[in-house]
Amino acid sequence: MSIDYSVYLVTDQFDFSEDEFLNIIEEAVIGGTTVVQIREKNSSTRDFYNLAIKVKEITDKYDVPLIINDRVDIAQAVDSAGVHLGQDDMPCKVAREILGPDKIIGISAENYDDAKQAQLDGADYLGIGAIQKTATKEDCDVIPREDLLKIKETITVPYVAIGGVKEYNTQEIIENYDFDGVAIVSAIMKHENPREAATNFHNLVNNKK
Repeated sequence: MSIDYSVYLVTDQFDFSEDEFLNIIEEAVIGGTTVVQIREKNSSTRDFYNLAIKVKEITDKYDVPLIINDRVDIAQAVDSAGVHLGQDDMPCKVAREILGPDKIIGISAENYDDAKQAQLDGADYLGIGAIQKTATKEDCDVIPREDLLKIKETITVPYVAIGGVKEYNTQEIIENYDFDGVAIVSAIMKHENPREAATNFHNLVNNKK
């Protein structure tokens, strides 16, 4: 399965109503978002499931893959394209046994060793970061430049930059380290025009003027 990871939207509800939240996602997808990951750290299983169903209606409408953060059970329940797992979540190999060979499994990597192990474990793509400090995840460590260079040299699965990615630094990140895309939270979710923001990121990643 060939996936375009260039603009990878990671959702956050912030203080939005559900209608506002869903509208932002649809506008972002229309604007050029190529993957949507729904991340619900504080929701109950039922609420997460119900919201994921509604988001999947949007992503299916525009033929964009939906990835579920952390929750393999929710990914199964809504038949999403796949799941994204952190270093403290279910191991990649176990998730693969549950989800089967056709689902996408992404792994967060905070350093080169994480990235190397995730690739060995069969991850389909990696989320690499944090690239810079970010208010969305204040406890994250910034990945050292030497690790980014080793990833560039040795990692063969697609990888996206996450954490502190903004419009002003996207092209530099892509050009310096050969990222396949950028994972964006607030720079799209909190933008006054999420469709425009997604288009801007899409153009930056694909080096369009």
